[in-house]
Amino acid sequence: MPADTNPSGDIFGGWLMSQMDLAAGNMAGRVSQGRGATVAVEGMQFLRPVKVGDEVTLYAALRKVGRTSMCIHVDVWARGRLGKAAEKVTSADFVFVAIDESGVPRQIMESHSA
Repeated sequence: MPADTNPSGDIFGGWLMSQMDLAAGNMAGRVSQGRGATVAVEGMQFLRPVKVGDEVTLYAALRKVGRTSMCIHVDVWARGRLGKAAEKVTSADFVFVAIDESGVPRQIMESHSA
């Protein structure tokens, strides 16, 4: 939306990063079967701007599961409103820790198909 842009009409990187965190968080919840907290974002680099009206698609993939943490890679692609081909605009690894209702790290159960 226009409120999410800079004066040049490019989407703010923070807005895009929040969408990536939501995508990774959805997967983290499925993997851990409960609450999770983002503890790190690694390797984010913006490759090209995203304009208002672009179709943005996010892909999340589980990279690694530890005792209480998981690493989820998110790729973001954008296609211009009238374009035919999408281009990769950014990617990053999001590290989540499974937490209990008190916010304390908890163990992730063995069954972690996402």
